[in-house]
Amino acid sequence: MDHSHHGLPKAEFAFPGPLRDALVAAILDGSKTSTTGLVAEYEKLGEPLPSAGLREAVVDSDERVVAVIELTEVRIAPLAEVDLAHAVAEGEGYGSVAEWRAGHESFWHSEELRAVLEDPAFTVDASTPLVLQRFRVVERFGPVGD
Repeated sequence: MDHSHHGLPKAEFAFPGPLRDALVAAILDGSKTSTTGLVAEYEKLGEPLPSAGLREAVVDSDERVVAVIELTEVRIAPLAEVDLAHAVAEGEGYGSVAEWRAGHESFWHSEELRAVLEDPAFTVDASTPLVLQRFRVVERFGPVGD
């Protein structure tokens, strides 16, 4: 029963609910191979920035591990440098960097994320440092009972 993911850091995409469900599904079907984090969130949570080669356990909205991913590329860059290739690889159907930015800004400016950062007025701009990550799925786990 041990899927050997114990001890791996958890990769939590968005917050539990419909958005996480959609992102996890996109990871499992291979359409999502990139993700973007805020340097500010890592700093606030006291977590080290990820680096290539790191393996993480992807959890669903019920905190069940559904896959293990391995980061293949990590770079820190300002929001202004996000390109179309990264936006498309997010697997959310973005057709332009502007669409990607609008989608991410609505998340980063959400009450939930501002609560995590303990900054009710948090906003991003072109210079906000981001953690741009590329990853591949190295293991998938089926529904419980498989």
